[in-house]
Amino acid sequence: MSKVAKNPLTDKKERGRFLKFAVVGIIGAVIDFGIMNLLTQSLGMSLVCAGTISFISAIISNFIWNRYWTYPESRSRPIARQLAMFFAVNIAGMAIRLPILKFAESPMLDFFRSLDLSLPIDAEFLAKNFTLALAVGVVMLWNFFVNRYWTYNDVDENAE
Repeated sequence: MSKVAKNPLTDKKERGRFLKFAVVGIIGAVIDFGIMNLLTQSLGMSLVCAGTISFISAIISNFIWNRYWTYPESRSRPIARQLAMFFAVNIAGMAIRLPILKFAESPMLDFFRSLDLSLPIDAEFLAKNFTLALAVGVVMLWNFFVNRYWTYNDVDENAE
């Protein structure tokens, strides 16, 4: 039976779920950034290609954490169906993410080059990471709301 989720801004339980979702997102972001940096810095991959591989790796981690920690009471669907739903939401998130990665990296690079910073890291590294951070932030909001109201809409509001 489909339940209507409460507002995460006003409901304590939904706020807790959002915070757990955010922690899971941080874990996913560490995976995402780590793999992206490994692939771009060590293997010379483009940001779009490396960002795609790192994103898929983070999706798998996030699904496992969300299914078993954020929404443990969401078990009315078979795991394969719920993973497919979660993956579909994240693929739509990828459609949001890729244009950000593609079109924001160059202006970010120009910005960091214009600062002429004396740091042990170069403008390209900063641009890639700030671009990815922007994409992660935008997509996290998309993912939370769509997953909460579709993928995990079977959560009983009264469950502890």
